[in-house]
Amino acid sequence: MDYQAILFDIDNRVATITLNRPERMNSFSDELLSEWADAIVRCQDDDEVRVVVVTGAGRAFCAGADLRATGDADVLMQEYGPGERRNSLRYSVHRVPQALEYLDKPYIAAINGAAVGAGMDMASMADIRIASDGARFGMSYVNVALIPGDGGAWLLPRLVGKQKAFELIWSGELFNAEAALEMGYVMKVVPHDALMEETMAYAQKLAAGPPVAMQLAKQLIKRSENLSFIEGLNAAQHAMTIVQSTEDAKEGPAAFREKRPPNFTGH
Repeated sequence: MDYQAILFDIDNRVATITLNRPERMNSFSDELLSEWADAIVRCQDDDEVRVVVVTGAGRAFCAGADLRATGDADVLMQEYGPGERRNSLRYSVHRVPQALEYLDKPYIAAINGAAVGAGMDMASMADIRIASDGARFGMSYVNVALIPGDGGAWLLPRLVGKQKAFELIWSGELFNAEAALEMGYVMKVVPHDALMEETMAYAQKLAAGPPVAMQLAKQLIKRSENLSFIEGLNAAQHAMTIVQSTEDAKEGPAAFREKRPPNFTGH
């Protein structure tokens, strides 16, 4: 697929997806959503990609739905009836989280500016969030009489707790990067001009790790939400059986004994 609404780059095992509708604050279009989902699948399928970074062009990370769009470009389908709307999210904005469900590689959001509405939902899907000190966040659905439509009501309580999720969703108020850090929503806040440098340095650190072990660890963390402790232990045993059979599991101890950096190949 040739990309028009996103930029896609792979450098030294790190893929970068840049939402590229800066004139619309990287709000959704069918083209952007299709390309975003396609890029995620492409990253999962490419063994050379070990880490994925997503960010936005211009002054916004993602503004969510384009409320000015009309006709076929209107992701809210305001001109359609209930029967036509019943799959409106599933076949549009939900393509991105559906693709992310199968991405077992680290997925980092470099939040360069506004992440509001479904744009904040999209940021919430990242494994790690690093924010510019100029970033702004908001679950702004309530301001236009909508509910979190892109997984926000499922994701946010797991990130900041139920009470804080209620507050953010019911108020629809904007909050800054420092507030996001205080509530544990982002891992780190950095100066705006240093955002991509800091994010890529972190991504490269992860990319140097053992891919199989890191991917299985991500799967265990995601599955743990629906498992009992004993089921989690059993899942860990199965995953350990796999990683113990890799060449990387030999390389790690050897590098430790020889006092050198390990060279993990993913085999």
